[in-house]
Amino acid sequence: QVQLQESGPGLLKPSQTLSLNCTVSGGSITTNYYYWSWIRLPPGKILEWIGYIAYSGNTYYSPSLKSRTSISRDTSKNQFTLQLSSVTPEDTAEYYCVRGYGSDSHGYGVDYWGKGTLVTVSS
Repeated sequence: QVQLQESGPGLLKPSQTLSLNCTVSGGSITTNYYYWSWIRLPPGKILEWIGYIAYSGNTYYSPSLKSRTSISRDTSKNQFTLQLSSVTPEDTAEYYCVRGYGSDSHGYGVDYWGKGTLVTVSS
C-alpha cells in the first residue's frame, strides 16, 4: 500500500517561506502515470489545489499561486517538497500531499492522501 507523510514547521510568520516535505513509501514517485500533488484546506473553506510534480518531473501549478509556488523532488529519497514564498495569514490551512493518477486507459482521480499537517501563519 502507498503511504504519504507530510512534515515541516507548523508555525510561520508573515513573509517567510513555507516548506513542507512529503515522504512516499510503497511506490515510486517516478512510476507512470502518477502525479504527486499538494492540496490545502483553509479553516471553514473548501479544498484548494496547489500543484503537482509528475512522474516525469514536469510541474504544474494553480494560476492563482504560481508566482509563489515551487514543487520539487528527490528521487533517491522518494520524496517531494512544497515551497510557498511570502506567506500571509490567508495561507493558514491544513496541507495535504496526495497521489493523483491520469491516463486514457485508467481514467483519472486521487487514490492516496497523507494525514495532513496544519500550517499557521501568524504574527
